[in-house]
Amino acid sequence: MAGKPKKSPESYRHRSYRQQSGDPGLHACQIQVRETDLQIFTPVAVREAALHLVIQYRNQLENYLPRQPRFLETLTPLPDDPTAPPLVREMLQAGLRAEVGPMAAVAGVIAEYVGRDLLKIPGCDEVVVENGGDIFLSRKRDTIIAIFAGASQLSNRVGLKLTAAQMPCGVCTSSATVGHSLSLGRADAVTVVAASTALADAAATRIGNTVKSKADLGRALAVAGAIPGLTGVVIIIGEELGAWGQIELVEVGGQD
Repeated sequence: MAGKPKKSPESYRHRSYRQQSGDPGLHACQIQVRETDLQIFTPVAVREAALHLVIQYRNQLENYLPRQPRFLETLTPLPDDPTAPPLVREMLQAGLRAEVGPMAAVAGVIAEYVGRDLLKIPGCDEVVVENGGDIFLSRKRDTIIAIFAGASQLSNRVGLKLTAAQMPCGVCTSSATVGHSLSLGRADAVTVVAASTALADAAATRIGNTVKSKADLGRALAVAGAIPGLTGVVIIIGEELGAWGQIELVEVGGQD
């Protein structure tokens, strides 16, 4: 399975990369509710339950927005709100820790909340939820996630090996050259691993904003090291790669 494996705006829009993802031993389903577009892998069929969960968590967020008009658009952190739903509070807290707006965590937080609830279903002891390339995963075996980095020569050649002991966790990627996500930097891929998928998502945006050129790799990795709660980070810009944290890089297949 791939973490942000988009090959062009067109292939991203149609999610054609999903044909390269998955595990033949798991059921796959796709859930789309407005902007939310999930691909889910589980050992049992969960489509109906997953659809209800997506609607439930989107409603929590949408019902909160009128209470905080800046929530949707701000690029800077907002204070924590003890009266907000847990999903919204996690976004606020991730934004505070990563020093970005709370919506930087939206794809990751929905993936995790849906995934954790699916794990409560009898027989569903493994789950992978991918939301636009941001992933929550809980597997019982080691998993390799390939990093797609646009036109970089390293694209789809570098993977992260995650052990079963590291899961559940989130793996999220920000890119200035691939996909629709907002990035103020120029990195082809900033991939973050963390126990919190919301934090991984927000941190990928924050670190990606720091990478204006190859000369910024060291500074960006220092930013990563200063964000509490991250397990590891991989940054790719052009043919340059930088890594930080407790992660294992492996060589995977090349570009198609």
